[in-house]
Amino acid sequence: MAERISVLLVCTGNICRSPSAEGVLRHLAAKRGLADRVRVESAGTHDYHVGEGPDPRSVRHAAKRGYDLTDLRAAQVSAEDFNAYDYILAMDRGHLRMLKALAPRGAKARIGLFLDASARWKGEDVPDPYYGGAEGFEQVLDMVEEAGARWLDRIEAELDPAAFRLQRPR
Repeated sequence: MAERISVLLVCTGNICRSPSAEGVLRHLAAKRGLADRVRVESAGTHDYHVGEGPDPRSVRHAAKRGYDLTDLRAAQVSAEDFNAYDYILAMDRGHLRMLKALAPRGAKARIGLFLDASARWKGEDVPDPYYGGAEGFEQVLDMVEEAGARWLDRIEAELDPAAFRLQRPR
């Protein structure tokens, strides 16, 4: 049984998809009473926006659903991240390939595609809403809410397998 699980969510510049997923996962973990046992952070593969807050459209659309992204700041994936996180989840297949190419051999098993937890969108990319309209930001939130809940099911089972079986019969 794990005592704490850490998750890193990765996209290009860390200003729309991955911080939206970070905000959703943190919120859902807190609702399940797991805030102190699940560490969620996000980063980008590029240094375009390091230190900046999420895109204002991401912040606005997330706030409408009750997620607060205002304190998040963009970071870039580092070599140390491959050893620091239990799960490193790419928001799309391009970044999944990039992360696997950068990762040391022992870390590759911890790298996955974020939407692979979703029955509805398994194997698909979370689309980049940065150059799109409001509907793109809403679509990202729809996807990360559903897949995020499934990731938390998996994480919750790792944290306390016996309690999880008692609480959530399959």
